[in-house]
Amino acid sequence: MSESKTTLLVLAAGMGSRYGGLKQLDEVGPNGETIIDYSLYDAINAGFNKVVFIIREEFHQEFKEKISSKIENKAAVHHVFQAINTPIEGVNVDIDRLKPWGTGHAVLVAKDVINEPFAVINADDYYGVDAFKKAYDFLNNKASSTHHGIVGYVLKNTLSDNGHVSRGVCEVNSKNMLTSINERTKVERENGKVYYEKDGDKIELNEDSVVSMNFWAFHQSIFEHLHSGFKLFAIQNQDNPKAEYFIPLVAEALVKSDVAKFEVMTCNDKWFGVTYKEDKPDVQAELVEMVEKGIYPSPLW
Repeated sequence: MSESKTTLLVLAAGMGSRYGGLKQLDEVGPNGETIIDYSLYDAINAGFNKVVFIIREEFHQEFKEKISSKIENKAAVHHVFQAINTPIEGVNVDIDRLKPWGTGHAVLVAKDVINEPFAVINADDYYGVDAFKKAYDFLNNKASSTHHGIVGYVLKNTLSDNGHVSRGVCEVNSKNMLTSINERTKVERENGKVYYEKDGDKIELNEDSVVSMNFWAFHQSIFEHLHSGFKLFAIQNQDNPKAEYFIPLVAEALVKSDVAKFEVMTCNDKWFGVTYKEDKPDVQAELVEMVEKGIYPSPLW
């Protein structure tokens, strides 16, 4: 491995409440592979040579055995634990919470092990080969303290047939720069069109809209902004134990204040994940098809 690191940060500490279990370790590939396995395979092939996993401490050993041990000879590996109330230096707010502080907090807990440009992904989402190539190229050729990136997906390629989803709809200018992210909830296809719900009303969405699937490409300076933003967020939400500090909150604040720009790299691959248990057979079928097309070997490792 070269001394120059390009890091992939994998968010794998989620609760999986809608899915009804620990979906990060669920086997979906033809030889028992998890979705994380495919992301790691694509990332390492693209050039990433360091992987940081954000996990819950109680399944550290199981996670190592099932996931990270497979890549220890291919990349530098770190495990960082996120608990419901993992303390952040300089933030002295004690709140009785039922779930972790969210994705922005999850990235912050990795601050001490990342000193280089890095990408962020969800453990339970399949992003596709092209996304990792785009992110790797961006991190090594474009990322700076004022220039970060996000891999966007076409909305119609990200829906579930088994229920509604939430999507961050990106507004992008003519230079492919992010101008805002609008969180849309209860997004689903109905009678050939895509709708989201707001205040009980169904509002149509353009199915070709670009949406965020939480695949980010950051210069390491983002930690400063995440930290200062979280200090303020924690104080403002002392009486709101369900409030979550999401990455898009920080990204949009940086964009609106002209502190940094975010380049949107649109990926035309189909995203898929196991939001609901009923999604699993569809994911399994997609992966079998990709193996048959030669996109992935089987077994993967």
